[in-house]
Amino acid sequence: MRKRVFVIGRVKGVGYRAYATDEALRLGLKGWVRNRRDGSVEALIDGDDASVREFVSWCRRGAPAARVTNVTAEDDASGEALGPFEVRPTL
Repeated sequence: MRKRVFVIGRVKGVGYRAYATDEALRLGLKGWVRNRRDGSVEALIDGDDASVREFVSWCRRGAPAARVTNVTAEDDASGEALGPFEVRPTL
């Protein structure tokens, strides 16, 4: 299963990407996470169905200092090759 996830709220400057990376690695997911200039966080994740669902559920809670107000997860058919989970530069 592959999903593109967008997280809105107080998610910049609170370690969200680092915590998301730890969670993705724990779940064995491939993909990436990055900040967006609009203040949101975006992630592209790939893995087994249960792990992807668990990651999306984690995104609703996020880092301890985060205040998530909205999470959307869309199927992704971009075909982008994904390797080990990583933090990417802001878009």
